[in-house]
Amino acid sequence: MILRSVEALVDAIEPGQLVAIPPDYSGVSMAATRALLAAGRRGLRLVAVPTSGLQADLLVGAGCVDELEAAAVSLGEAGPAPRFTEAIKAGRIRMRDTTCPAVHAALQAAEKGIPFMPLRGLIGSDILAHRADWKLAANPFAQGEDPIVLLPAIAPDVALFHAPRADREGNVWIGRRRELATMAHAARRALVTVEEVVDGSLLEREEVAAGVLPAMYVGGVALAPRGAWPLGCQDLYDADDAELARYASAARGEAGFAAWVQAFLARPAQAA
Repeated sequence: MILRSVEALVDAIEPGQLVAIPPDYSGVSMAATRALLAAGRRGLRLVAVPTSGLQADLLVGAGCVDELEAAAVSLGEAGPAPRFTEAIKAGRIRMRDTTCPAVHAALQAAEKGIPFMPLRGLIGSDILAHRADWKLAANPFAQGEDPIVLLPAIAPDVALFHAPRADREGNVWIGRRRELATMAHAARRALVTVEEVVDGSLLEREEVAAGVLPAMYVGGVALAPRGAWPLGCQDLYDADDAELARYASAARGEAGFAAWVQAFLARPAQAA
C-alpha cells in the first residue's frame, strides 16, 4: 500500500542516505521534517535542489545532518540560517558548495541514466577549485581549445517533498514545480506528503495530467494537511512570515532553537 502515515514514511529514510530536498518556495515537507526530528534521525546527507532554508537549518541544528550540498542556505527575508551558520563555523557538518545550475545538471544526468553532465560557467571560479569531483575536460567536438566542466550525476536515495494532492494509486500532482519531477526521476524513490488524497486517477484528466508525477516514481505518500507550514504550498496557502521571523530570532541561540523545536513538535499538524 503506497499510502502510509508520515512517521512510517520517514522510517524508510536511513542514516547515510542521500536525501534531495526542494527550496522553500517549491514544496518542502515540514511534516516529514517534524517526523525526522521526533525520531531523532541522524547521519543524513542532504542535497538542496538547489537551495534550502528552514528545513535544512532545523535538521542541521538538531544534529540530524552529516553532509549538505547546496548552492545556498538562507531564511530569505528573515535573514541568515542561524543553526546552519553556527554548524559551518564549528565544522560540525561537511559542506559541499555548488551552484544552482550545477545541482540541476547533475540531477538531470541521473534522470537520463548517464554518469555525468557537462556544464559551462564554472571555469575560473573559486568553487571549481574546491570540488575535486568536478573534472575539467576538453570538448571533443570543438575545432580548437574549449575546456568544459564535467559534473558527476547526483542520484539521491530519496526525494522528499510536499505536494497539493495525490490519488490512491500513488500518482502525485506537482503542477508547475518541475524541479520536483527532476528530483523524483533522479532518485531511487520519492517520498511525498500531500494536502489531500483524491479518488480516481489524476492521470485520467487531460487538463491536469501534465502536472502529475506518475506512481512509478513514488515510493510512499502520506496525508499531511498544511504539511508545508510554516512554509507555503503552491496556491493553497502562503508562508507564515511572522512564524519564520520568530524562528530566525529564536534560533540564534541553542536554548531558543530548542524551545522553538519543542513547540513545533508539540503543535498538532492540522493546527499549523
